[in-house]
Amino acid sequence: MNWNSPSEFFAMGGYGLYVWGSYAMVAACMLVEPWLAARRHRRAMQENADQHAEDLE
Repeated sequence: MNWNSPSEFFAMGGYGLYVWGSYAMVAACMLVEPWLAARRHRRAMQENADQHAEDLE
């Protein structure tokens, strides 16, 4: 494909909203997933520590 201007490139022949929206969603998921995984890990470790403390009592 040949684009004559940056606006034609970003429009992607009329599919730009779908294409760039898809890229944005993937980027958002890639940024959020490590944060969510770390949060789940911290919560699991805390629950494990709480359970261990209850077992010692």
